[in-house]
Amino acid sequence: MEEKLARKLGLLDVFSIASGAMISSGLFILPALAFAKTGPAVVFSYILAGILVLPAMLAKAELITAMPKAGGVYFFIERSMGAPIGTVGGLASWFSLSFKSAFALMGMGIFATLVYPAVTGTQIKLIAVGCCLFFMFVNIIGVRETGRLQIALVLSLIGILLLYVFRGLLFIHPQRYAPFIPFGWASVFATAGLVFVSFGGLTKICSVAEEVKNPGRNIPLGMFLAFTIVMILYALVVFITVGLITSSELSHSLTPVSLGASTFMGNLGSVVLAFAAFLAFVSTANAGILTASRNSMAMSRDYLLPKFFQRMSARFKTPHLSIIFTTTFMIIVILFLSLEDLVKTASTLKILLFMFVNLSLIVMRESKIQSYRPKFRSPLYPWIQIIGIVGYGFLIFEMGRVPLSITGIFIVCGLVWYLVYARNRVSRQAALVHVIERVTARELVDATLPEELKEIIVERDEIVEDRFDRLIRRCEVLDYDPAATEKFMAEDMFKIVANVLSRRLQIDEKTLFNLFMKRERQSSTVVAPGLALPHVVVKGSGKFDILIVRCRKGIVFPDTQELVYTMFVLVGSSDERNFHLRALAAIAQIAQDKDFDKNWLKARNIEELKHIILLAERKRVGIL
Repeated sequence: MEEKLARKLGLLDVFSIASGAMISSGLFILPALAFAKTGPAVVFSYILAGILVLPAMLAKAELITAMPKAGGVYFFIERSMGAPIGTVGGLASWFSLSFKSAFALMGMGIFATLVYPAVTGTQIKLIAVGCCLFFMFVNIIGVRETGRLQIALVLSLIGILLLYVFRGLLFIHPQRYAPFIPFGWASVFATAGLVFVSFGGLTKICSVAEEVKNPGRNIPLGMFLAFTIVMILYALVVFITVGLITSSELSHSLTPVSLGASTFMGNLGSVVLAFAAFLAFVSTANAGILTASRNSMAMSRDYLLPKFFQRMSARFKTPHLSIIFTTTFMIIVILFLSLEDLVKTASTLKILLFMFVNLSLIVMRESKIQSYRPKFRSPLYPWIQIIGIVGYGFLIFEMGRVPLSITGIFIVCGLVWYLVYARNRVSRQAALVHVIERVTARELVDATLPEELKEIIVERDEIVEDRFDRLIRRCEVLDYDPAATEKFMAEDMFKIVANVLSRRLQIDEKTLFNLFMKRERQSSTVVAPGLALPHVVVKGSGKFDILIVRCRKGIVFPDTQELVYTMFVLVGSSDERNFHLRALAAIAQIAQDKDFDKNWLKARNIEELKHIILLAERKRVGIL
């Protein structure tokens, strides 16, 4: 049985993980390089880069509220487009997170030289390895402890940056903003691609979604808060830095923000901002180990990686072997790869993942699976996703031959791993198959993904099954094909219903039929347009059953002009009167949903009809 991760992360944890994953080299190193290419208009480049992240952020916010499972991006890609693409996406996500975290740890060395200039390259790598091991132990001990550390790091970092902004604002030189766009608008757009990776860590939180409390609310809200606050911080810090330092100094600095602080706070300012950079790199690395380890665990659950990756610590309830393996990989990367290789590889894989995520959203929407029920829906669908896919593809091509080669090699390696190791172990069908179903035969599709999505929603919304739910799981559903040429009369339908229920309840069929007709003559059981609730009391004790009918051509009831497409038929003995009333109330709550009629008629099979009822938002009574 699959071991569950504990839900211990709240909104502040989500915000801190997302924020901490963004504020690192993109703020403390890249502004100088970006300024050299763009001039003071570099502020617009950062804002534009943030806008470019929006399609991926909106897509992930929707997908994660529908499927809050460990692995995040990998899980979306695999469930939407299948195991081969899922293998490529999962490995890309795992490696990009690991590369970015390793880069963050290496980046600390640049700022260590401000405090202790005699630090050597080997010592920098050893410091990074030591930090890596420290975070490994923190992550193994527990996600709550990791979250607390992340909160402390991020809040301290934001506090120092706000101090820099408000103090630095008093010392800026307006003349340093002229000319504002010395290299033209083309440079602004080109530089946006360079600093784009600064926002890449925003959606890391998706990998730990299974450990977030109330994920339908906390994850999208935490992501949007992090995006807004960090984007404003980026713009303000870069704007202040440009106004504090001469263009020649800024263009050639590897520590631009620390240099800016030194202009109005002296050496103390330089050290304080170097410490802030240290916190930023540490928070990125900590978040990276936390989230990357969940990718390998999720792939192991799906048999795409060896089984040991999903093993959980009995004491701490964390995937300790996955954490250890991820840390080991990061240490190898730190010791043997250059910073330039790290940046290029991490950036390319991140953009590739953003393309996959937007495509995943389109596939999930177009699959029309009833149990795909996100708490948040991306606006402007599908245009914003199409723009994102085209834009990210353009960014990869603009990055040059090396990133393109890396992308191609990685895709080939991922597919080879799938063919050699995973192909014979996986039998799931993806949402893409349900899209194909719409133009082919239904027999090609099984119910594995809709059923899995249903179970995810039950877990996400903490739905505690009551007696009504259990009854729905076992009840009969009569679904009449829309190809039928004649409409059903209510009397004919009651004959069919009586026949089915008589066998289930061991009651005379004719007696049941007469009870239904008598009840209908007393007053119509059509309670709303398209909905009827025939319910009768029978002799005996301990008897209760529900039968559900859908007839897309409609059922004609006497004295009612509206056709009935949905029937909930309730039959119970007098000692079940209380439950009888509660069942009627439950059905009433379900039918009040604004999308009930649309979803009911669009459902493709009996399982989807049951899912609509079982996943409906209603008051559940545990003692039913």
